[in-house]
Amino acid sequence: MPNPEPMVELWRGGLLESTHAGHAVICGAKGVVQAWGDPGAVIFPRSSCKMIQALPLVETGAADAVCLTDAHLALACASHQGERRHVTMAADWLSTIGLAEPALRCGAHEPYDRVERNRLIKTDSSPCQLHNNCSGKHCGFLTVTQHMKAGPEYVEVDHPLQRAIRQATEEVTGETVAGYGIDGCSAPNFAVSITGLARAMALFANASEGGDTRSRAMHRLTRAMATYPELVAGEGRACTELMRAMGGKVTLKTGAEAVFVAILPEQKLGMAVKITDGGTRGAEAAITALLVRAGVLDANHPAAQKRLGGTQTNWRGLQTGETRTAPGFPG
Repeated sequence: MPNPEPMVELWRGGLLESTHAGHAVICGAKGVVQAWGDPGAVIFPRSSCKMIQALPLVETGAADAVCLTDAHLALACASHQGERRHVTMAADWLSTIGLAEPALRCGAHEPYDRVERNRLIKTDSSPCQLHNNCSGKHCGFLTVTQHMKAGPEYVEVDHPLQRAIRQATEEVTGETVAGYGIDGCSAPNFAVSITGLARAMALFANASEGGDTRSRAMHRLTRAMATYPELVAGEGRACTELMRAMGGKVTLKTGAEAVFVAILPEQKLGMAVKITDGGTRGAEAAITALLVRAGVLDANHPAAQKRLGGTQTNWRGLQTGETRTAPGFPG
C-alpha cells in the first residue's frame, strides 16, 4: 500500500514519539468527496464489512422467516466482547433455529469481557464458540444457510452463502473483489479498495425504508446497529461509545488491522479508514477526527477525548502525552 498519509501523532515530553499513517476516503451518493493517502489502496475490510456480509440474511427473507428482531441484526453485524448478554443472545438465537453451539464454524476464544472471563475461571469453565466475537455473524450465516437449504460448511468460499456475499460485496463496492483471505473467524474476507469500501458505506447512508429490497435491507441493518450499540461491540469499546456519543445518528464498525467505517445517514456520507501499521489506536483516532470534522461528534465528548485530543496518563495518574491529528489531516 504505497503513499499512506500521516494521520495521527503521539506526543510525549514535547517530542513526536509515534506517527500513524494510512488511507481514508469519504464518499457521497455521487462518488468520492475527499480522500487521503491512496484511495485505490486494496485492503481486507475485515470485520468492518459485517453489514455487507449480513445483507443476504435480510434480502433472502431468512431474517423475517424466523422473526429476527433488530437486536438480532445488530448482533449479526457485531464484533462483540463476549459479554454475558452477547453469549446468551447467540445461544438463544441458535436454539430458535433448532441448532446449538457445535453448528458454528467460528472457533472458540476467551471472551474479551473481563466479567465473563472471570466467571469462566471461577467456575472452571472453558470458553466456547459463543464467546467468539463473531458468533453473532455466524448465527446469521447459519440462519441464511438453513433458509437456502445449503450445506453446513457455510464458511467455505464456494458455499452458496459465501457466493452470495461475494456478489453483494461487488455490487455495493462497485468493483470486482481483488481476492480473498481467511478471517480470524474462518470466513472468507473479500479484498476491495478503500474507495470501494467507502462507496459501499455511502450506499448504506443513502438507503431508505421506501427503496428496493437492497435499500430496505441496508437501512434496516444500519438502524439496528445504531439502535443497539452495546450489541455491536460492548462496554468500553470505540464503536459502542462513539455511537452513543452521537445519539444513534451515525453507525460505526471497526475491523481488525486498523480498519474503521462510518455511515452518516443525515449527511448521506460513507467513510472508510485504514491505518497501515495495523494499530487500533491510530484507526480509532482517525475515524474520530473525521467524525468531528463532519460535525456529528463533539470533540470535547469524553468518548472522543478518550481517542483523540485528550491527555494520556500513566498508572499513577501523571500526564504522559497526547494523541493529535497530523498536520493537514483531516484538513
